[in-house]
Amino acid sequence: MSRYDKLRERILSGVADATVGFADLCQFLIHLGFKQRIRGDHHIFTAVGVEEIINIQPRGAHAKPYQVRQVRNLILKYRLGERDGDQI
Repeated sequence: MSRYDKLRERILSGVADATVGFADLCQFLIHLGFKQRIRGDHHIFTAVGVEEIINIQPRGAHAKPYQVRQVRNLILKYRLGERDGDQI
């Protein structure tokens, strides 16, 4: 199981939203095919085929819990990172 699979499972479990690393979450979104744009401490992610724009900011070394929940909702809505195709 790759580190991205482990992070995906951790995000989907919902038990540790406050402990997801900010850099890990950014790399995970890039791995899923999102494009990243940075404005100050706002990291803005967009992807073809995904209506929503994800805007995340760090809280220390971790991502904010409500932003991890937003990513979880996108994973579930668009079925991102499933075995048959990691990318969108």
